[in-house]
Amino acid sequence: MKTSLPKVNEIEHEWFLIDASNKVLGRLSTQIAELLSGKHKPTYTPFFDMGDFVVVINAKKIKLTGNKTENKTYKKYSGYPSGLKISSYEKFTENDSTKVLYHAVNGMLPKNKLRKNMLKRLKIYEGNNHNHKAQSPKPIS
Repeated sequence: MKTSLPKVNEIEHEWFLIDASNKVLGRLSTQIAELLSGKHKPTYTPFFDMGDFVVVINAKKIKLTGNKTENKTYKKYSGYPSGLKISSYEKFTENDSTKVLYHAVNGMLPKNKLRKNMLKRLKIYEGNNHNHKAQSPKPIS
């Protein structure tokens, strides 16, 4: 018996809707990373882009457990001497609260050429409204 590989034109990408209100950041981002990479499908192949589209609403209402709202820091290094910039969780979410979820999912995806295409299929919105009603995404709880 041979193992069959899916052809690129046979891969179908579904749409999923996730409401992030009162969900923990880490658990939600692992669920999103699994959907984006396609690990929930029986035809999963690591070197094919098998994942689905994910629409996340209410990203502003994500929770962090413990004292992470005060203690969590995000680091960014420019590559130059003394180019390390450290910002707290509050400063990181000050202008755009969707960056936290994007950053968490980005760190959970594989570090290869497929990562950029997976992240293009992630749509994050701060509020309850989104622009993808025509695709009729399936709600996931």
